[in-house]
Amino acid sequence: MAQFRIILLATILMFSGVVADAYGPGDNGYVGLKDDYYGSSCKDAETVIKKAVQTELAKNLKHAAGVLRMHFHDCFVEGCDASVLLDGPDTEKTALVNEKLAGYEVIDAAKAAVEAICPGVVSCADILAYAARDSTVELNGTAWAVQGGRKDGTISLASRAEAELPPPEFQVSQLIDSFARRGLSAKQMVVLSGSHTVGVGHCDKFVSRLYNFNSTFFTDPSIDPAYATELKNICPQHTFNTTIEVFMDVITPTSAGVFEANYYKTLQEHKGLFTSDQSLFDDTRTKATVTSLLNNERFQKEFGKAMRAMGRVGVKTEGQIRTNCRAVNTY
Repeated sequence: MAQFRIILLATILMFSGVVADAYGPGDNGYVGLKDDYYGSSCKDAETVIKKAVQTELAKNLKHAAGVLRMHFHDCFVEGCDASVLLDGPDTEKTALVNEKLAGYEVIDAAKAAVEAICPGVVSCADILAYAARDSTVELNGTAWAVQGGRKDGTISLASRAEAELPPPEFQVSQLIDSFARRGLSAKQMVVLSGSHTVGVGHCDKFVSRLYNFNSTFFTDPSIDPAYATELKNICPQHTFNTTIEVFMDVITPTSAGVFEANYYKTLQEHKGLFTSDQSLFDDTRTKATVTSLLNNERFQKEFGKAMRAMGRVGVKTEGQIRTNCRAVNTY
């Protein structure tokens, strides 16, 4: 019933011309999104959101990487419209691909804080974009200017999440195509993949690389042999634990992660955890970009630019501003 209400409301809005999707990779974007969007309508919005994010992350810094990942998962399904935040049966957050998403309480806290000073002004989609930036900074990453002006979506389907989010076994050609459909370049794809420097993986997502890889190789030959042995010890073939977290950055594998360029060094050493990671270095189309991003200053700068571009994917510039990020407004 909840899913039906969400879809029915979306249908009404679309036929009345309220919802408008817009795609555009250019930094100037299009009418609707701009820097300091709430400068006049809620001048303290970004400051209040940042403080709320910091307070929540002080309780559990691991949620910083979760919020960053959540923003990506949001933008790639229905656009950057906070559809991933909606509760209900068969919504995006119930999809298998999203079962490990964490940090929803960070967004709840930020929404509550900004509603207290400017009720009904700041969208959940914008809050998620700001929180992703602020979470990156808490992991020692470099800040970037986040554009505002997104409206919140009304459709959230688990099936869409499963169909649209690129899985860990994707090769470069598939990754390029997935990002290109959202107006993002191959370079931006490699840059955004750098967020895995604070990511973790679970055995079920890469165990196929370790055992019975194909008819020629028992183990994926692109994995450093010593690293493959280490992974096999963590993930035994038939008895692995899907709750164990394996750090994707083997250079600085701290509990919450450190946001820097060592992810690319991991790939250079053939210790990329997923096929979708290691193939970035092994494929000639993306290898040069990986190599260039070994420079941390360059990576931080390019990451901010790529996040601005991703933040414009499928944006709804007219529509709702949810009162509760977990539920569609019914009025």
